[in-house]
Order: sequence, then structure tokens, then C-alpha cells
Amino acid sequence: MSTPIPRSAVRDGSPDSASHAATIYDQEGEWVDEESGDDDMDFEDSVANGESEELEYFEATEDDGDGEFQDADDGLNGVEIEISVDTGDTSTETAEDSREVGSRGANAATTRAPVQVSRNQILQLLGHAGLRRIFASHGGATFGLANLDEDDDDEDDGMEGGYGSMVGRRRRKRKASKAEFPKVPSEVGRELMDSGNFGSNEYYQDILRRKKQKLARKILSRELGLDAVQDRRGKRLLSQGLIPSSNADTIIHYNTRCYSGQFSDDGNFFFSCAQDFKVRMYDTSNPYEWKYYKTVVYPFGQWTITDATLSPDNKYLAYSSIRSTVCLAATDPNESGEPWLLDFADMGGTRSHRAHRGYSQFGIWSIRFSGDGREIVAGTGDHSVYVYDIESRRSILRIPGHTEDVNAVCFGDQSSPHILYSGSDDTLIKVWDRRSMADSREAGVFMGHTEGVTYVDSKGDGRYVLSNGKDQTMKLWDLRKMMSTSEASKLTPSRYTTSFDYRFMNYSDTDYTPHPHDKSLVTFRGHKVLKTLIRCHFSPPGSTNSRYVYTGSADGSVYIYNLDATLAGKVDVNRATHHSRRREPDSYAVSYDMDDRRQGQWKTCVRDASWHPNAPVIAATSWNGWGESTGTCTIHSWNDGAEDDEAEPAMGRRVDQRLQENENLYGDASLSGRNIGSRLRSRGVAAAVVTADDDEEDGDGW
Repeated sequence: MSTPIPRSAVRDGSPDSASHAATIYDQEGEWVDEESGDDDMDFEDSVANGESEELEYFEATEDDGDGEFQDADDGLNGVEIEISVDTGDTSTETAEDSREVGSRGANAATTRAPVQVSRNQILQLLGHAGLRRIFASHGGATFGLANLDEDDDDEDDGMEGGYGSMVGRRRRKRKASKAEFPKVPSEVGRELMDSGNFGSNEYYQDILRRKKQKLARKILSRELGLDAVQDRRGKRLLSQGLIPSSNADTIIHYNTRCYSGQFSDDGNFFFSCAQDFKVRMYDTSNPYEWKYYKTVVYPFGQWTITDATLSPDNKYLAYSSIRSTVCLAATDPNESGEPWLLDFADMGGTRSHRAHRGYSQFGIWSIRFSGDGREIVAGTGDHSVYVYDIESRRSILRIPGHTEDVNAVCFGDQSSPHILYSGSDDTLIKVWDRRSMADSREAGVFMGHTEGVTYVDSKGDGRYVLSNGKDQTMKLWDLRKMMSTSEASKLTPSRYTTSFDYRFMNYSDTDYTPHPHDKSLVTFRGHKVLKTLIRCHFSPPGSTNSRYVYTGSADGSVYIYNLDATLAGKVDVNRATHHSRRREPDSYAVSYDMDDRRQGQWKTCVRDASWHPNAPVIAATSWNGWGESTGTCTIHSWNDGAEDDEAEPAMGRRVDQRLQENENLYGDASLSGRNIGSRLRSRGVAAAVVTADDDEEDGDGW
């Protein structure tokens, strides 16, 4: 039996963005809900501000008469959608259906036939990021109705033309040819490796054995002075060859997911940000033996701490949440006062948005200190870049330069605060020169990503920029080859993107299409940018001779690339930490995996990684544990491939957030993956992070 549903019911069922609630943790330790967006958690609004989202249309069949399109605002006269539910009953129509058909037969010449849409077809449409494309309501947008061929269901996916087209067809999946993927090794990248800006090249080979020298041989040649050139360049060559291994020296376990962690510029300090709204600091002056330093708290955060940045002198730490307020805390362990609150919505007497103690209409995704420590730049959820002056305690500049959330910002040069980079979900990286912004326009654009940008990092030389994108690529850019503003204004970036949702969908090679206006120098592929805003970085000049670029990955590893896009190394965090703590549902957040059957499996997503500036050590911060519900910070050093060593502390040491040994981190996993999901739900932790109450000892209970 078919049930006619008027199209107005479909339109009225459009999701209301105001109904999405974000989880907030207040000072009393209670979880409350507030309406707000979250790039890492909730579904986004069906139509963002300034976004023209593509509408899928249906082709009219022969039974539809003239097949003309009908405007969404022209009413619903003569149009019906029938949902056919196949129950296996092949009996004839009921008397009521017969009367309905008979009454409509008289007006068959003037009334359009209803469109038959099966249950499977509707479910399939809902699976294609469906709510955003099917139920999006655009005033004056033109669309029609069509039959969907069952034969095309397996081939159709996504939208041709991206969000921006007013009318578009469903794009047929096609397997990308090898010629479409960037060439590996990259010729441009090889030239960069030979230029001297990214490390030194091996110039000596063992002619007899036809292979590069091992580390021991290099050290021997240096000590014996066998080659004068080797003596001068030996130190740089030795350092850039020391890539940390997968075996972890230390595994620091957190009771909530870890979102980011970075070494200070001098390597004496490390901080990690967790979902319990705490930033923990460690003394890393000895990179192989860390010491717990201090913990600071964001008092009224939403969902998680999104970012943190150290002042150049290491005296202050700024950290943000999905609020318009940034907390500024002293790193001195003797300072125990409350953090200063920097309201980025305060523009000096005027407020760009309603804000009260951080409860405003935009959140902050990324922050960075300027090289002189006087300013903080922020990328926000209101599609803007803010510059905050610490001395005057107000924002001195707001640049509404994007059409989507600004996920990443940074300064182009440590010695100058004038050049800014911003990366957004609108797929663009924009370059801003504060000395020439009378018209509020960018100085240039980096165009080449086909999905949103998750992170932007500057080499610090005012020239090279690195970015990570949801199109599963990392790209290297040269400031001298950016696209001009006039050229970029002629293009529509949304034409080259799709409705891929990196949080809940997988990205296959068949989804990849190269950007026709890609201005990047080198494209790196192999890692996975899924679930969260995964970060990438240039390797430091001191410990690696600036030889590599590296990134986290949703498959649980840190990928280290040469500049020619070949893989130089891989730190497998998942293997190093697998089953490294007991299953304890009482301390878990909800499992990230949407498939209930997979809840409870040990999974790892490396969200951030940091290479020590003076030692061959990488610290990786991850969502890591049973169901990715907890977090780790793992310390990996170069050990020439050894599985273990006799040094102290022993490799694979498991500690808590305060670097204390804990027996709960060892022993058998007693709970089965089959029942952990039900136990989480039965204990009421399916919607909240369960943590111990704060106390003087940092509140890190187990």
C-alpha cells in the first residue's frame, strides 16, 4: 500500500539548527546543554551563513507529463510523493485504494501522476549526508522531482558541482585513474630537497655495498675525520636521519580524549589539552625523563579545549574552548590563581556578538601567540579571524574573510606580526597583510583543497606554509605562488567540493577529484583526516634539519613524509598502546564509533604530534582506548629499531596524567567488547564524560 505524503511535510521536517545542543561542563562539574555549533561533535546547520548549498533534483518520467520543474515556493498543487513500502504482500489493492484511484482517473489529463519512492531509496538518500541536501530550504531555489533508478543506486554518490550550484545531478562514482593522483615522488619536492631549505642530501654512498651508510659508520667516519665535508655536515646529516620509532618510551593515559599537545620552542616545556577542560604542563628539559609541572582549568568550557599556545618566553599559556573567551594562565607552578579571561567579542566599547562570561554566539577553534607575545590571533566559528591585544585587553581587528568556520590560524613569520594565514571549512587558505587591509581584502589565496582545511602551519620563514585537509591530503604552499585576490574572486570554491562529512563518513579514492586550480607545490597522501581536526607540522630545524613534514592520522599513526611526498617513516601509536589499560566503563566517555556493534574495541586516532626541537623525540596526543573514549600522550624516541633497551626508565612505561605509576593501567582486560557498550549505557555515561571531582591533586582519579 502506498501512502501519499504532501511535499510540505518534507519541507516542514527540515532540521532546525537551533535544536542541536552542545554539551557544556560547568564549574560545579555538571553537564548542561546549550545551543551552539561544534565542528568536532554535532551535526552542522543545513545552511551556513553565506553558504549556497546545492539542491538535488529529480528527473521527470514520461508519466509526469511535460516534466517541468516546480519552484519550491510556488505551492504544492497537483504534486504528491508516494512512499512505497514493500511488505511482501502481493494482494490486490484495497477498496479504499480503488476508490482513490478511480477518483483521480477522471482528472488524469490535468493531474500529475505521483512519484513512487521506495523505502530503500529514501534510506539511501538519507545516507548521502542526506539532511543537508534533501531537506535544505532555499527561497526561490528551483528543483524538481524524479524517479530514482534502482540500477543507479550503486553508482550515484555525492553532488556534481558541490554545494554552490543551484541545480545539480548526483555524481556517479568513478574510479580515479592513477594519472589523477599527484605524482610520487614529486619532482618539485625533490627540487626542494636539493635546494638546502629542507635538510641536506646524502652525498656519500658505500660504493662496494651500493647503499647508504648506517649511523654507526657515519659516526666512525666523523670521528676519524675521513672526509672534511662529512665533518662539516655530519651533524646535520646525523640528526635528520634519526626518526623516532613506533615503540613508546612512555604512555601517559588520560581519562578523556586528548586533543592537542606541543613542545615549547626551546623544548623545555610540553602541554597537553584534554576533553576534561584541563591543560597539563610538563617539564621536558630532559626529553627522555619528563616531570609533571602544573594543571590549569577552563572554568566554563564547551565540549573540549580546542587549542592552546605558549607565549614566546614560556611564561603564559593561552587556551580556548568553543567560547568567545580565551583563558590566559601563568605557567609558574607557584601561581595558583584563576586564569585571566580574554573576551575576543569585545571590540572596545562594542561587541561583535552577545557575550557574557564566554557564552556567545561563536566559538574559537585555533589560537596563536605573536612572535613578540603582545597579540593572540584566533580563528572562530563566525567565519572570522580575530587579533587580540593583550595590553589593551580587547580585540583590535576582526576579519570576516571566510564563508565557513575558520579552523586554523597562524602568523607567517615569528619576527613579524603583519602576515597572517587562515584555513577554513570553505576549502581556502587566505593570506592577510595587516599593513594593507583598507578594503578588508586578503593579500592572496591558496586554492587546491577540495574539502575543508583542518590545520595550517608556517615554517616561520615567511615563505612556506603547510596545510591538512578533509580531502585526505596535506599540501605544501609557497607564498610567492599564491593566487591573487582578483583571480580568486572569479572562481567559486564551492563548485569543487562535496558534502562529505569527515566526522561520520569514510573517504575512498573514488571520491577524489583533483582541483583544477591547485596552486600547491607538493601534495602528500596516505594518512587519514577523519573524525576530528587532525594537525600537521614542519619538522624542527634543530633535531631534523627541517627535513620532513608530519601529520597525525585517524588510523592511529604519525606519518612522516619527505618533501617529495614519499614516506620517510611512520610511528604506529595504535600498536604501541594496544590494550595498554584495563577496560573500566566508569571512567569512559561515550564511544565515538556510531556502530554499536563495534563499541568497546581498542581504537586510536592521532590528533596532534610534536617533534622535540633538540632531540629525536615525538610526542603524539591521541583519542586512544576502548572505543576511542579515553586519551594518551605517547613519547617515542629514536632507538635504531630496538624492541627494548636496558636503560631507565623501561620502554613502554604506563603512567597517569601526573606521571605516576598506577596498577589500574596493567592487568587483564576483563570486560568483553560485546558488552561494554551496554554497560556504558546502563551506568548513564552515554551522554557525558565521567571524571572524578577536582581536588588539590588535579582530580585525576581512576
